[in-house]
Amino acid sequence: MPKVKKRNRQKKYNYNVNRKKQNRAFRKRAKPRIKCSEIRHAWDRTKSVSQNLAEMGLAVDPNKAVPIPKLMQPVMRMEIDGQEKKTKIVRKPYVLNELEYQASLPEKKSETLSRDLIDYVQHMIRNHGENYKAMARDEKNYYQDTPKQIKGKISVYKRFYPEEYQAFCASLQQEKMDHK
Repeated sequence: MPKVKKRNRQKKYNYNVNRKKQNRAFRKRAKPRIKCSEIRHAWDRTKSVSQNLAEMGLAVDPNKAVPIPKLMQPVMRMEIDGQEKKTKIVRKPYVLNELEYQASLPEKKSETLSRDLIDYVQHMIRNHGENYKAMARDEKNYYQDTPKQIKGKISVYKRFYPEEYQAFCASLQQEKMDHK
């Protein structure tokens, strides 16, 4: 019976592959980077994921940690003498405390406008005041915004930067007083 050629063929070393780089990439994929710095510093590489999270007081499976009661069939559980539920010991409570502290901090406002849009709105207000139709015909209106769109952009600017808008209007009033 004839033999298959591929089975007996000797393996050839591939010189085009960088083994060091390949092994590093494999190790990196095997242990993913933990983004949360508190958890990363308290992590013990010798223990499993569930053991690490249990030591920190965190849940591996949120469905098991906070079970949803079944309303359809109320099941009565009888406690048997001598058998008590295992109480999990939190060995690293500082991780939980730091996470709770970070969660309690007020969220930073990330709503900002681009510098170009702020300059555009200020230019329009400086040259045209409240005349939105004239703003729509302005040569700086590159995107051909309609009067309503320009009004919307100005209202967004007023909402995001109320103090800056008040200061800008005050400086315009001052300029008008100086020219007269």
